[in-house]
Amino acid sequence: MSYIDKIKERAKLDRKTIVLPESKDKRTLLAAAKIVEEGIADIIMIGNEEKITDGAGWLEVDLSGVTILDPANTPKLDEYVNLLYETRKAKGMTQEKAREILLNDYLTFGIVMVKANDADGMVAGACHSTADTLRPALQILKTAPGVKLVSAFFVMDTQFKDQGDNGAFLFADCGLNQDPTAEELAAIAETSYRSFKSLIGPKPVIAMLSHSTKGSAKHPMVDKVVEATRIAKEQYPHLTLDGELQLDAALVPGVAKSKSPGSPVAGRANILIFPNLDAGNIGYKLVQRLGGAEAYGPMLQGIAKPVNDLSRGCSWQDIVGVVALTAVQAQLT
Repeated sequence: MSYIDKIKERAKLDRKTIVLPESKDKRTLLAAAKIVEEGIADIIMIGNEEKITDGAGWLEVDLSGVTILDPANTPKLDEYVNLLYETRKAKGMTQEKAREILLNDYLTFGIVMVKANDADGMVAGACHSTADTLRPALQILKTAPGVKLVSAFFVMDTQFKDQGDNGAFLFADCGLNQDPTAEELAAIAETSYRSFKSLIGPKPVIAMLSHSTKGSAKHPMVDKVVEATRIAKEQYPHLTLDGELQLDAALVPGVAKSKSPGSPVAGRANILIFPNLDAGNIGYKLVQRLGGAEAYGPMLQGIAKPVNDLSRGCSWQDIVGVVALTAVQAQLT
């Protein structure tokens, strides 16, 4: 059974309600039908019912088990308007502006549904940028208690079953924080540890990545990772973590013995913390496109309730996978 099949089975044990606001995207329609057919989650789609039904008919998919909600016709519109107003009034939100946003911005409408506990999570991004998808989530849901920083990760399910956790890895941050400080990198490592334990396996092993291994290069970028490793070990002593490590030292036992002998992480890492968003984004796409891995995300970690992004290059199967992951996150929230 593949990694994502195991996640789907976990999702089915306690079905959650997930919002899919991108109802004009055919991949979303295909995914919604499959999710309901397999019993992975209950689905709410946002938009005009006639248009959504017409789109489903053209694709020959059955949406009879999907709830379709038109913001203009929902009896809870006034409640949602007030909730958005109260959440954002300190930032200049008015009742009138809140109503206009909710009637026209399906992503924000979905986030407010999650905030109101009328849905357990949301997945979007197939036809919206990461910034547009995540901004309302960060503004309205905010961070979870005790979390210093919201960050984004990918679950990478690779063909290399002798590495990672039966081939599965967590890559962070690959979608949100562009140039995290040393303290922020340490916080990302700790939150990634939690995400790994809840979604992948019981033994997270964290590599703080760099173009240097244990002082092999000198540069301010290396210094940041060295400092992040020091902070993480000091503030989060429960982590199995080491750095700075080059990628081959983090993953390949033979290289690890040569470059970082005695490291508790080198050669067996299953969480890769990248020094910045350039490295993270390029890294996950290389593993996906050239290495043939399945990439699920970017998933948000550290936010109060589960909201997850999609690559605009995603397939409908990717959406199904991220919805299953979001449902499992919701079970643990």
